[in-house]
Amino acid sequence: MGESMSKRLKLVTGSEAEMEERSFINPFPDWDQSLSVSSDPEEHSGGNEPCDADGKISDAFQKKVQSKIKDLLQQMEEGLKTADPHDFSTYTGWTGIALLYLQLYRGTQDASHLHLRNLNGRRVSFLCGDAGPLAVGAVVHHLLMNQSESQDCLTKLLQLQLQLQRSDAPDELLYGRAGYLHALLYVHTEIGPHALDEATITTVVTAILESGKKLSKEQKKSERCPLLYEWHQKQYVGAAHGLAGIYYTLLQPNAKVSQDSLNELLRPSVDYVRHKKFRSGNYPSSLSNETDRLVHWCHGAPGVIHMLIMAHRVFREEKYLRDAAECGEVIWQRGLLRKGYGLCHGTAGNGYAFLSLYHATQDKKYLYRACKFAEWCLDYGTHGCRIPDRPYSLFEGKLIIICH
Repeated sequence: MGESMSKRLKLVTGSEAEMEERSFINPFPDWDQSLSVSSDPEEHSGGNEPCDADGKISDAFQKKVQSKIKDLLQQMEEGLKTADPHDFSTYTGWTGIALLYLQLYRGTQDASHLHLRNLNGRRVSFLCGDAGPLAVGAVVHHLLMNQSESQDCLTKLLQLQLQLQRSDAPDELLYGRAGYLHALLYVHTEIGPHALDEATITTVVTAILESGKKLSKEQKKSERCPLLYEWHQKQYVGAAHGLAGIYYTLLQPNAKVSQDSLNELLRPSVDYVRHKKFRSGNYPSSLSNETDRLVHWCHGAPGVIHMLIMAHRVFREEKYLRDAAECGEVIWQRGLLRKGYGLCHGTAGNGYAFLSLYHATQDKKYLYRACKFAEWCLDYGTHGCRIPDRPYSLFEGKLIIICH
Protein backbone atom coordinates (compact mmCIF):
# COMPACT_ATOMS: atom_id res chain seq x y z
CA MET A 1 0.00 0.00 0.00
CA GLY A 2 1.32 3.43 -0.90
CA GLU A 3 1.93 6.35 1.44
CA SER A 4 -1.29 8.09 0.37
CA MET A 5 -3.40 5.06 1.31
CA SER A 6 -1.65 4.83 4.69
CA LYS A 7 -2.48 8.51 5.35
CA ARG A 8 -6.11 7.87 4.42
CA LEU A 9 -6.27 4.98 6.89
CA LYS A 10 -4.88 7.14 9.70
CA LEU A 11 -7.24 9.99 8.84
CA VAL A 12 -10.36 7.84 8.95
CA THR A 13 -9.54 5.34 11.68
CA GLY A 14 -7.68 7.64 14.06
CA SER A 15 -4.19 7.42 15.46
CA GLU A 16 -1.87 4.44 15.13
CA ALA A 17 -2.28 3.86 18.86
CA GLU A 18 -6.05 3.48 18.46
CA MET A 19 -5.56 1.06 15.58
CA GLU A 20 -3.09 -0.97 17.63
CA GLU A 21 -5.70 -1.45 20.33
CA ARG A 22 -7.47 -3.87 17.97
CA SER A 23 -4.71 -5.15 15.69
CA PHE A 24 -0.98 -5.67 15.56
CA ILE A 25 1.20 -3.78 13.11
CA ASN A 26 1.72 -6.11 10.18
CA PRO A 27 5.41 -7.13 10.38
CA PHE A 28 5.49 -8.88 7.00
CA PRO A 29 6.88 -7.38 3.77
CA ASP A 30 4.23 -7.32 1.07
CA TRP A 31 4.38 -9.37 -2.12
CA ASP A 32 7.13 -8.12 -4.43
CA GLN A 33 6.07 -8.62 -8.04
CA SER A 34 9.59 -7.96 -9.33
CA LEU A 35 10.86 -11.06 -7.54
CA SER A 36 8.25 -13.24 -9.21
CA VAL A 37 9.52 -12.37 -12.70
CA SER A 38 13.27 -12.39 -12.02
CA SER A 39 15.29 -15.31 -13.39
CA ASP A 40 18.01 -15.02 -10.75
CA PRO A 41 17.32 -17.58 -7.96
CA GLU A 42 19.41 -15.61 -5.48
CA GLU A 43 17.05 -12.67 -5.81
CA HIS A 44 14.23 -14.85 -4.49
CA SER A 45 15.99 -15.84 -1.30
CA GLY A 46 13.54 -14.95 1.42
CA GLY A 47 11.92 -12.25 -0.71
CA ASN A 48 8.47 -13.71 -1.18
CA GLU A 49 8.66 -16.62 1.22
CA PRO A 50 6.73 -18.87 1.67
CA CYS A 51 6.03 -18.63 -2.09
CA ASP A 52 8.60 -19.52 -4.73
CA ALA A 53 9.42 -17.55 -7.90
CA ASP A 54 6.37 -19.01 -9.66
CA GLY A 55 4.06 -17.94 -6.85
CA LYS A 56 3.58 -21.52 -5.62
CA ILE A 57 3.71 -22.43 -1.95
CA SER A 58 7.13 -23.81 -1.08
CA ASP A 59 7.64 -27.42 0.03
CA ALA A 60 9.29 -26.20 3.23
CA PHE A 61 6.23 -24.17 4.18
CA GLN A 62 3.89 -27.06 3.39
CA LYS A 63 5.92 -29.35 5.65
CA LYS A 64 5.83 -26.74 8.40
CA VAL A 65 2.05 -26.48 8.08
CA GLN A 66 1.57 -30.26 8.16
CA SER A 67 3.73 -30.55 11.27
CA LYS A 68 1.81 -27.78 13.02
CA ILE A 69 -1.55 -29.31 12.07
CA LYS A 70 -0.46 -32.57 13.71
CA ASP A 71 0.45 -30.69 16.91
CA LEU A 72 -2.80 -28.71 16.92
CA LEU A 73 -4.89 -31.86 16.40
CA GLN A 74 -3.24 -33.48 19.40
CA GLN A 75 -3.90 -30.35 21.50
CA MET A 76 -7.50 -30.23 20.29
CA GLU A 77 -8.25 -33.87 21.04
CA GLU A 78 -6.91 -33.40 24.54
CA GLY A 79 -8.80 -30.15 25.05
CA LEU A 80 -12.10 -31.60 23.81
CA LYS A 81 -12.19 -33.92 26.81
CA THR A 82 -13.49 -30.94 28.79
CA ALA A 83 -15.68 -29.41 26.05
CA ASP A 84 -19.42 -28.90 26.51
CA PRO A 85 -21.01 -32.25 25.54
CA HIS A 86 -24.33 -30.49 24.81
CA ASP A 87 -23.04 -27.89 22.34
CA PHE A 88 -23.72 -29.35 18.90
CA SER A 89 -23.44 -26.10 16.92
CA THR A 90 -21.13 -25.49 13.99
CA TYR A 91 -20.05 -22.21 15.55
CA THR A 92 -18.63 -23.43 18.86
CA GLY A 93 -19.59 -27.09 19.19
CA TRP A 94 -19.29 -30.62 17.87
CA THR A 95 -20.54 -29.94 14.34
CA GLY A 96 -17.58 -27.61 13.86
CA ILE A 97 -15.36 -30.53 14.89
CA ALA A 98 -17.15 -32.74 12.35
CA LEU A 99 -16.57 -30.15 9.60
CA LEU A 100 -12.88 -30.05 10.50
CA TYR A 101 -12.55 -33.81 10.17
CA LEU A 102 -14.53 -33.73 6.94
CA GLN A 103 -11.98 -31.24 5.59
CA LEU A 104 -9.15 -33.51 6.72
CA TYR A 105 -10.83 -36.46 5.00
CA ARG A 106 -10.99 -34.51 1.75
CA GLY A 107 -7.27 -33.82 1.95
CA THR A 108 -6.17 -37.32 2.97
CA GLN A 109 -9.03 -39.67 1.93
CA ASP A 110 -8.54 -41.29 5.34
CA ALA A 111 -11.99 -42.65 6.25
CA SER A 112 -11.10 -42.61 9.96
CA HIS A 113 -11.69 -38.84 9.86
CA LEU A 114 -15.38 -39.44 9.08
CA HIS A 115 -16.19 -39.69 12.78
CA LEU A 116 -19.64 -38.60 13.93
CA ARG A 117 -20.87 -37.65 17.35
CA ASN A 118 -24.50 -37.18 18.38
CA LEU A 119 -25.66 -34.16 16.36
CA ASN A 120 -28.86 -32.34 17.26
CA GLY A 121 -30.16 -29.01 18.60
CA ARG A 122 -33.07 -26.58 18.56
CA ARG A 123 -32.56 -23.69 16.14
CA VAL A 124 -32.84 -23.61 12.34
CA SER A 125 -29.51 -22.05 11.29
CA PHE A 126 -26.42 -23.78 9.92
CA LEU A 127 -23.95 -22.13 12.32
CA CYS A 128 -25.90 -21.95 15.57
CA GLY A 129 -28.72 -24.46 15.36
CA ASP A 130 -30.17 -27.73 14.11
CA ALA A 131 -29.63 -27.20 10.41
CA GLY A 132 -25.83 -27.36 10.63
CA PRO A 133 -25.62 -30.64 12.57
CA LEU A 134 -28.28 -32.24 10.36
CA ALA A 135 -26.71 -31.07 7.08
CA VAL A 136 -23.21 -32.17 8.10
CA GLY A 137 -24.61 -35.45 9.42
CA ALA A 138 -26.35 -36.09 6.10
CA VAL A 139 -23.12 -35.46 4.17
CA VAL A 140 -20.89 -37.59 6.39
CA HIS A 141 -23.36 -40.51 6.42
CA HIS A 142 -23.59 -40.16 2.64
CA LEU A 143 -19.81 -40.47 2.33
CA LEU A 144 -19.88 -43.50 4.62
CA MET A 145 -22.64 -44.96 2.42
CA ASN A 146 -25.04 -45.05 5.36
CA GLN A 147 -27.93 -43.99 3.15
CA SER A 148 -30.68 -44.65 5.70
CA GLU A 149 -28.98 -42.44 8.31
CA SER A 150 -28.24 -39.78 5.72
CA GLN A 151 -31.88 -39.69 4.63
CA ASP A 152 -33.00 -39.48 8.24
CA CYS A 153 -30.87 -36.36 8.72
CA LEU A 154 -32.28 -34.86 5.52
CA THR A 155 -35.86 -35.55 6.59
CA LYS A 156 -35.31 -33.77 9.90
CA LEU A 157 -33.54 -30.91 8.12
CA LEU A 158 -36.52 -30.35 5.84
CA GLN A 159 -38.94 -30.44 8.77
CA LEU A 160 -37.28 -27.30 10.12
CA GLN A 161 -38.99 -25.28 7.37
CA LEU A 162 -42.03 -24.93 9.61
CA GLN A 163 -40.07 -22.71 12.00
CA LEU A 164 -39.27 -20.30 9.18
CA GLN A 165 -42.91 -19.49 8.65
CA ARG A 166 -43.08 -17.47 11.86
CA SER A 167 -43.39 -13.77 11.16
CA ASP A 168 -40.71 -13.02 13.78
CA ALA A 169 -38.17 -15.48 12.34
CA PRO A 170 -34.83 -13.67 11.76
CA ASP A 171 -33.20 -13.59 8.34
CA GLU A 172 -29.50 -13.32 9.11
CA LEU A 173 -26.82 -15.96 8.63
CA LEU A 174 -25.91 -16.84 12.20
CA TYR A 175 -29.37 -17.67 13.56
CA GLY A 176 -31.91 -17.10 10.80
CA ARG A 177 -33.34 -17.99 7.42
CA ALA A 178 -30.11 -17.30 5.52
CA GLY A 179 -28.38 -19.80 7.80
CA TYR A 180 -31.02 -22.41 7.02
CA LEU A 181 -30.71 -21.67 3.30
CA HIS A 182 -26.94 -22.14 3.62
CA ALA A 183 -27.54 -25.61 5.10
CA LEU A 184 -29.77 -26.55 2.15
CA LEU A 185 -27.22 -25.25 -0.36
CA TYR A 186 -24.45 -27.15 1.45
CA VAL A 187 -26.35 -30.41 1.05
CA HIS A 188 -27.21 -29.53 -2.56
CA THR A 189 -23.49 -29.06 -3.31
CA GLU A 190 -22.03 -31.94 -1.29
CA ILE A 191 -24.59 -34.69 -2.00
CA GLY A 192 -26.21 -33.41 -5.18
CA PRO A 193 -29.42 -31.80 -6.44
CA HIS A 194 -31.26 -35.10 -6.05
CA ALA A 195 -30.94 -34.86 -2.25
CA LEU A 196 -33.41 -31.98 -2.00
CA ASP A 197 -36.60 -30.91 -3.67
CA GLU A 198 -35.64 -27.60 -5.33
CA ALA A 199 -39.06 -26.26 -4.33
CA THR A 200 -37.78 -26.27 -0.74
CA ILE A 201 -34.88 -23.97 -1.65
CA THR A 202 -37.26 -21.74 -3.63
CA THR A 203 -39.63 -21.48 -0.65
CA VAL A 204 -36.84 -20.34 1.67
CA VAL A 205 -35.41 -17.90 -0.89
CA THR A 206 -38.87 -16.40 -1.41
CA ALA A 207 -39.37 -15.98 2.35
CA ILE A 208 -36.05 -14.12 2.65
CA LEU A 209 -36.79 -11.88 -0.33
CA GLU A 210 -40.29 -11.03 0.89
CA SER A 211 -39.02 -10.24 4.37
CA GLY A 212 -36.36 -7.90 2.95
CA LYS A 213 -38.83 -6.13 0.69
CA LYS A 214 -41.27 -5.67 3.56
CA LEU A 215 -38.76 -3.99 5.89
CA SER A 216 -37.38 -1.86 3.07
CA LYS A 217 -40.86 -0.58 2.32
CA GLU A 218 -41.53 0.12 6.00
CA GLN A 219 -38.25 2.07 6.22
CA LYS A 220 -39.01 3.91 2.95
CA LYS A 221 -35.80 2.62 1.33
CA SER A 222 -37.29 0.54 -1.48
CA GLU A 223 -35.63 2.55 -4.24
CA ARG A 224 -32.18 2.74 -2.62
CA CYS A 225 -32.08 -0.69 -0.93
CA PRO A 226 -34.90 -3.00 -2.06
CA LEU A 227 -33.85 -5.73 0.41
CA LEU A 228 -33.36 -4.49 3.97
CA TYR A 229 -32.88 -6.65 7.07
CA GLU A 230 -32.35 -6.13 10.78
CA TRP A 231 -31.35 -8.16 13.80
CA HIS A 232 -32.57 -7.06 17.25
CA GLN A 233 -33.83 -3.78 15.76
CA LYS A 234 -30.41 -2.97 14.27
CA GLN A 235 -29.57 -2.97 10.56
CA TYR A 236 -26.22 -4.74 10.54
CA VAL A 237 -23.94 -4.70 7.51
CA GLY A 238 -21.53 -7.58 8.07
CA ALA A 239 -21.51 -11.30 7.35
CA ALA A 240 -22.73 -12.76 10.65
CA HIS A 241 -25.89 -10.76 11.38
CA GLY A 242 -26.16 -8.38 8.47
CA LEU A 243 -26.84 -7.56 4.86
CA ALA A 244 -23.57 -8.90 3.45
CA GLY A 245 -24.14 -12.41 4.78
CA ILE A 246 -27.73 -12.53 3.52
CA TYR A 247 -26.91 -11.10 0.08
CA TYR A 248 -23.94 -13.48 -0.29
CA THR A 249 -26.17 -16.48 0.42
CA LEU A 250 -28.88 -15.32 -2.01
CA LEU A 251 -26.25 -14.76 -4.71
CA GLN A 252 -25.14 -18.41 -4.60
CA PRO A 253 -25.84 -19.95 -8.04
CA ASN A 254 -27.67 -22.97 -6.62
CA ALA A 255 -30.06 -20.68 -4.71
CA LYS A 256 -31.68 -20.22 -8.14
CA VAL A 257 -32.78 -16.63 -7.52
CA SER A 258 -34.53 -15.39 -10.68
CA GLN A 259 -32.68 -13.06 -13.00
CA ASP A 260 -35.30 -10.36 -12.40
CA SER A 261 -34.78 -10.58 -8.63
CA LEU A 262 -31.02 -10.53 -9.07
CA ASN A 263 -31.19 -7.38 -11.19
CA GLU A 264 -34.04 -5.52 -9.48
CA LEU A 265 -33.53 -6.51 -5.83
CA LEU A 266 -30.05 -7.85 -5.14
CA ARG A 267 -27.86 -5.70 -7.40
CA PRO A 268 -29.13 -2.33 -6.05
CA SER A 269 -29.02 -3.66 -2.49
CA VAL A 270 -25.40 -4.75 -2.87
CA ASP A 271 -24.61 -1.33 -4.36
CA TYR A 272 -26.29 0.31 -1.38
CA VAL A 273 -23.86 -1.50 0.93
CA ARG A 274 -20.96 -0.53 -1.32
CA HIS A 275 -21.85 3.14 -0.92
CA LYS A 276 -21.61 2.79 2.87
CA LYS A 277 -17.89 2.09 2.57
CA PHE A 278 -15.54 4.18 4.70
CA ARG A 279 -12.79 6.14 2.98
CA SER A 280 -10.34 3.55 4.30
CA GLY A 281 -12.07 0.80 2.29
CA ASN A 282 -13.56 -0.79 5.42
CA TYR A 283 -17.31 -1.09 6.15
CA PRO A 284 -19.44 -0.13 9.18
CA SER A 285 -20.83 -2.74 11.57
CA SER A 286 -24.34 -1.32 11.07
CA LEU A 287 -26.01 1.32 8.92
CA SER A 288 -26.22 3.67 11.91
CA ASN A 289 -22.58 3.24 12.96
CA GLU A 290 -20.05 5.73 11.59
CA THR A 291 -17.02 4.42 13.48
CA ASP A 292 -14.34 2.66 11.45
CA ARG A 293 -13.01 0.20 14.04
CA LEU A 294 -13.87 -3.45 13.32
CA VAL A 295 -11.99 -5.55 10.79
CA HIS A 296 -13.60 -8.93 11.43
CA TRP A 297 -15.45 -11.51 9.35
CA CYS A 298 -18.54 -10.81 11.47
CA HIS A 299 -18.29 -7.00 11.18
CA GLY A 300 -16.24 -5.20 8.54
CA ALA A 301 -14.32 -5.75 5.32
CA PRO A 302 -13.36 -9.43 5.91
CA GLY A 303 -17.04 -10.45 5.70
CA VAL A 304 -18.23 -7.93 3.11
CA ILE A 305 -15.46 -8.99 0.73
CA HIS A 306 -17.14 -12.35 0.10
CA MET A 307 -20.37 -10.62 -0.91
CA LEU A 308 -18.44 -8.38 -3.31
CA ILE A 309 -16.59 -11.29 -4.91
CA MET A 310 -19.85 -13.20 -5.35
CA ALA A 311 -21.49 -10.08 -6.84
CA HIS A 312 -18.63 -9.88 -9.35
CA ARG A 313 -19.12 -13.54 -10.21
CA VAL A 314 -22.85 -13.03 -10.80
CA PHE A 315 -22.97 -9.57 -12.40
CA ARG A 316 -19.54 -9.51 -14.08
CA GLU A 317 -18.93 -5.85 -13.18
CA GLU A 318 -15.36 -4.85 -12.30
CA LYS A 319 -16.50 -2.36 -9.64
CA TYR A 320 -17.22 -5.23 -7.27
CA LEU A 321 -13.77 -6.70 -7.68
CA ARG A 322 -12.17 -3.26 -7.22
CA ASP A 323 -14.02 -2.80 -3.94
CA ALA A 324 -13.02 -6.32 -2.88
CA ALA A 325 -9.38 -5.45 -3.59
CA GLU A 326 -9.77 -2.38 -1.36
CA CYS A 327 -11.08 -4.64 1.38
CA GLY A 328 -7.95 -6.73 0.89
CA GLU A 329 -5.72 -3.72 1.53
CA VAL A 330 -7.56 -2.92 4.75
CA ILE A 331 -7.24 -6.52 5.94
CA TRP A 332 -3.53 -6.66 5.11
CA GLN A 333 -2.92 -3.50 7.15
CA ARG A 334 -5.31 -4.11 10.06
CA GLY A 335 -6.19 -7.80 10.01
CA LEU A 336 -3.72 -9.33 12.49
CA LEU A 337 -6.16 -9.10 15.37
CA ARG A 338 -5.47 -8.87 19.05
CA LYS A 339 -8.87 -10.44 19.67
CA GLY A 340 -7.63 -13.87 18.63
CA TYR A 341 -7.11 -16.34 15.81
CA GLY A 342 -10.66 -17.59 15.10
CA LEU A 343 -12.88 -17.33 12.07
CA CYS A 344 -15.60 -14.99 13.32
CA HIS A 345 -13.42 -12.25 14.80
CA GLY A 346 -9.86 -13.45 14.41
CA THR A 347 -6.84 -13.50 12.12
CA ALA A 348 -7.60 -16.86 10.47
CA GLY A 349 -11.02 -15.63 9.39
CA ASN A 350 -9.36 -12.56 7.90
CA GLY A 351 -6.87 -14.77 6.07
CA TYR A 352 -9.71 -16.49 4.24
CA ALA A 353 -10.44 -13.17 2.51
CA PHE A 354 -7.10 -13.43 0.70
CA LEU A 355 -7.86 -16.98 -0.43
CA SER A 356 -11.16 -15.77 -1.88
CA LEU A 357 -9.39 -12.91 -3.68
CA TYR A 358 -6.80 -15.32 -5.03
CA HIS A 359 -9.45 -17.67 -6.41
CA ALA A 360 -11.28 -14.71 -7.99
CA THR A 361 -8.22 -13.04 -9.54
CA GLN A 362 -5.39 -15.63 -9.65
CA ASP A 363 -3.16 -12.80 -8.41
CA LYS A 364 -0.27 -14.46 -6.57
CA LYS A 365 -0.10 -11.53 -4.16
CA TYR A 366 -3.23 -12.76 -2.42
CA LEU A 367 -1.97 -16.33 -2.07
CA TYR A 368 1.21 -14.92 -0.53
CA ARG A 369 -0.81 -12.78 1.89
CA ALA A 370 -2.96 -15.74 2.87
CA CYS A 371 0.20 -17.72 3.62
CA LYS A 372 1.57 -14.90 5.75
CA PHE A 373 -1.62 -14.75 7.82
CA ALA A 374 -1.48 -18.55 8.13
CA GLU A 375 2.15 -18.24 9.22
CA TRP A 376 1.04 -15.81 11.92
CA CYS A 377 -1.67 -18.22 13.08
CA LEU A 378 0.75 -21.14 13.20
CA ASP A 379 2.50 -19.30 16.03
CA TYR A 380 -0.74 -19.66 18.01
CA GLY A 381 -0.50 -18.28 21.54
CA THR A 382 2.75 -16.37 21.15
CA HIS A 383 1.35 -12.91 20.34
CA GLY A 384 -0.53 -12.11 23.54
CA CYS A 385 -3.98 -12.34 21.92
CA ARG A 386 -7.13 -12.75 23.97
CA ILE A 387 -7.94 -16.39 24.82
CA PRO A 388 -11.47 -17.23 23.59
CA ASP A 389 -14.15 -18.70 25.83
CA ARG A 390 -14.19 -21.83 23.62
CA PRO A 391 -10.58 -22.32 22.49
CA TYR A 392 -11.31 -25.65 20.75
CA SER A 393 -14.06 -24.42 18.44
CA LEU A 394 -14.31 -23.68 14.73
CA PHE A 395 -15.46 -20.05 14.82
CA GLU A 396 -13.83 -18.81 18.03
CA GLY A 397 -10.85 -21.04 18.67
CA LYS A 398 -7.88 -22.73 17.07
CA LEU A 399 -9.70 -25.29 14.88
CA ILE A 400 -9.99 -22.87 11.97
CA ILE A 401 -6.18 -22.63 11.90
CA ILE A 402 -6.08 -26.30 10.89
CA CYS A 403 -8.59 -25.64 8.06
CA HIS A 404 -6.79 -22.43 7.03
